[in-house]
Amino acid sequence: MISISNLSVSFGKNQVLKGLNLELAEGQIHGLVGLNGSGKSTFFNAVYGLVTPKEGSLRFGDHDLHKTDIGYLETVNCFYPRMRGREYLQLFQLAKPGFNIQGWNELFGLPLEKLTEHYSTGMKKKLAFLGILCLDKPIMLLDEPFNGLDLETNQLLRQILFKLREKGKTMLITSHIFETLTSTCDTLSYLKEGKIVFSSPRADFAEAERRIFELENKSDQISALLDR
Repeated sequence: MISISNLSVSFGKNQVLKGLNLELAEGQIHGLVGLNGSGKSTFFNAVYGLVTPKEGSLRFGDHDLHKTDIGYLETVNCFYPRMRGREYLQLFQLAKPGFNIQGWNELFGLPLEKLTEHYSTGMKKKLAFLGILCLDKPIMLLDEPFNGLDLETNQLLRQILFKLREKGKTMLITSHIFETLTSTCDTLSYLKEGKIVFSSPRADFAEAERRIFELENKSDQISALLDR
C-alpha cells in the first residue's frame, strides 16, 4: 500500500496541496483526474521528491516512500543536446544492464541513431517511456503518458501498462482525456484545489464521471454568455 497523509505543498504564499490524503493499493493502475491548476504535477513532484512538502508523510509498505522506488515520466520530456536515442537508453542500461533496447524498439519503431532534438513530440514521449521501463521500479508515476502519441501507440502503451500490472507494478497516471483513464485504470481519484475530493473503483466510474461533471459543469454559464 502507498499511503499519503496530510500532504501540503506551498510556493511562497500559494498553497497548492492542502492536506492531501490518498491510499493506493499495490499492483494496480490508478488514475488522477483534475483540471489545469488543480495540483496534479505538483503532487507528482512531491511524491517523487522534486519539491519538499511543507508537511505530510509518504509511505510505501513498511518504509518511507523514496525516489529510488519510483520511475517518473514527466509531462515534458527533456534530453541532453547532441544525444542519439540509443545513447539515451544506454545511460539507463548502466543501472539495469539487461534491458532489451532492440526488442522494445521493434514495438516502438524509434529512429535510435538520430539525434533526439530531431524527434517529434510523440517520439520523445516514447523514448522517455522506454527509459522509465528500463529502470524497472515498483512504482511508476506517468504524467500525461498518452499525450502526443498516435492512436496505434496509445493502444500499445495501454497493453504495456496492463502487462506491468500483471507483474505487480503500481502505476499512477494522469490524462486530460477522461475516457483514456476509464479504459485503463482500476481506480480514479479526483483532485480539486489541492485536495482529493473522492476516489472510486472501476465499478463506480460512471458515478465518478457524473460527480465530476456536476462539480465542473459550466453549461449554464456558457448558455448565458451565448445568449447575450
